[in-house]
Amino acid sequence: MAAHHRQNTAGRRKVQVLLCLSQYIVSYVIRDEVEKYNRNGVNALQLDPALNRLFTAGRDSIIRIWSVNQHKDYVKALAYAKDKELVASAGLDRQIFLWDVNTLTALTASNNTVTTSSLSGNKDSIYSLAMNQMGTVIVSGSTEKVLRVWDPRTCAKLMKLKGHTDNVKALLLNRDGTQCLSGSSDGTIRLWSLGQQRCIATYRVHDEGVWALQVNEAFTHVYSGGRDRKIYCTDLRNPDIRVLICEEKAPVLKMELDRSADPPPALWVATTKSSVNKWTLKGIHNFRASGDYDNDCTNPIPPLCTQPDQVIKGGASIIQCHILNDKRHILTKDTNNNVAYWDVLKACKVEDLGKVDFEEEIKKRFKMVYVPNWFSVDLKTGMLTITLDESDCFAAWVSAKDAGFSSPDGSDPKLNLGGLLLQALLEYWPRTHINPMDEEENEINHVNGEQENRVQKGNGYFQVPPHTPVIFGEAGGRTLFRLLCRDSGGETESMLLNETVPQWVIDITVDKNMPKFNKIPFYLQPHSSSGAKTLKKDRLSASDMLQVRKVMEHVYEKIINLDNESQTTSSSNNEKAGEQEKEEDIAVLAEEKIELLCQDQVLDPNMDLRTVKHFIWKSGGDLTLHYRQKST
Repeated sequence: MAAHHRQNTAGRRKVQVLLCLSQYIVSYVIRDEVEKYNRNGVNALQLDPALNRLFTAGRDSIIRIWSVNQHKDYVKALAYAKDKELVASAGLDRQIFLWDVNTLTALTASNNTVTTSSLSGNKDSIYSLAMNQMGTVIVSGSTEKVLRVWDPRTCAKLMKLKGHTDNVKALLLNRDGTQCLSGSSDGTIRLWSLGQQRCIATYRVHDEGVWALQVNEAFTHVYSGGRDRKIYCTDLRNPDIRVLICEEKAPVLKMELDRSADPPPALWVATTKSSVNKWTLKGIHNFRASGDYDNDCTNPIPPLCTQPDQVIKGGASIIQCHILNDKRHILTKDTNNNVAYWDVLKACKVEDLGKVDFEEEIKKRFKMVYVPNWFSVDLKTGMLTITLDESDCFAAWVSAKDAGFSSPDGSDPKLNLGGLLLQALLEYWPRTHINPMDEEENEINHVNGEQENRVQKGNGYFQVPPHTPVIFGEAGGRTLFRLLCRDSGGETESMLLNETVPQWVIDITVDKNMPKFNKIPFYLQPHSSSGAKTLKKDRLSASDMLQVRKVMEHVYEKIINLDNESQTTSSSNNEKAGEQEKEEDIAVLAEEKIELLCQDQVLDPNMDLRTVKHFIWKSGGDLTLHYRQKST
């Protein structure tokens, strides 16, 4: 649903896409094809007692269905009207979508944009959502600190309720939609009368923010949890009567009350950690009968439960990363202190390194190579999310050999990492298979049944896993369209991509127009120790990938050996025949007789100019190189 939740916005913002292309970004997530475990916290829980299934949605943008008898920007809130089989979803894009359950379960890769209707009007990201069982009222809470109320049958705005002084993180409605409970980061729980349009009671149970609420069928007792990790049950009619049910090991994000079994009931609890715990409320009725309640804060009683009865295990989340100097590989560390090595281009994990020293591993893999930054990394999903934007995406050029890619003809072409990656991410999109310049030729080949053999898909060097999620969005964070890499070949997805993909991506993937090489300006002067006169400062310019040895050859051929060359006489026929040998001789002689320096440091001939500037020059202004003849 996380994926479908955003895709509806693509068509409605077609005009905006065309007007603001430079503000759009492309992201993708490096993940396994089957992600079995929740990562980095679960933001939404929903229980289906009839089928004994628990639905979880979290920061990793994946909705998972768990059998509780054994063991796709991201969705923050779910609400379900059981009587109407209507689901509402909301998230950080400020939109609320209504879904018919039967339609939702029938969604496919090629038919994934159908909703019953949508609600708009929220000015901030939505953190909480509630809908009564009868499907007559929807309430949303956000960073606005207010509650907004709608009628989902007409999509009409009904009211706005003020009172909280911080984010509204949890909401509940009674069956007929006349009363609402809210929990806030301000530490309070409030009871609202929607008929009177006001708050009728405030409960101060927690020391810190209240992030999760559940209520019994009679709407007389509320279960609450939040930042302080404690879960309480409070009598709404008498707030002094409350019991501490349990203490979690991390702040509580969501709870779901399971009333399906015979008493006692149970609570499913999701925290900022990845696991989901089930707490069976044994003895809670005895507490109520005996009057042994936690109403003396100076001498708190032990919690009702000390261990969960069931645990849905979570996966480790990446919490730290380091981009290596080749700007292709990343080292990460997760919540279990495991270190891993990743390939950004192939969107996969290369190696699990185990519980090694992260900083030592960074030092061990350091190479004095400089490649410009061309992507950014986000860890909020607990996985690696790589983001490309137009301003930086095409900054990194490398030679094929340096990148470990071999060419069929043995040549060493220069490759643009960002361009190749975009081509790999959209490899399945039919529009990228035909170069517009060759349309006529392809049409002829198609008639002859030869088209498939003449169309090159992707970039010819590497592929990304077909299950890789690709996200097109705005620079500010709003998602336009999200799909799996392999699904871009679908008819519906192709149409939506036509509307969504920004022009700078089309230039590379469809029109095959690679960006220009990066140039670096520099000055070339004799070293002070050479005794030669300082030359007129002519500003030179070359590809930033130019190796130092090429500059040495230039110095030897055009400056040091200039007089010798002018005295050399040979026939024109011999000149042409020996041209290649001459070039090879110059390369050898240049390294034997010349050395190049920067900041008085002799340079390795294998270094390129951008590496020299980044690691050795380290100054403002244009790079300055000095040359001198080696002493014999």
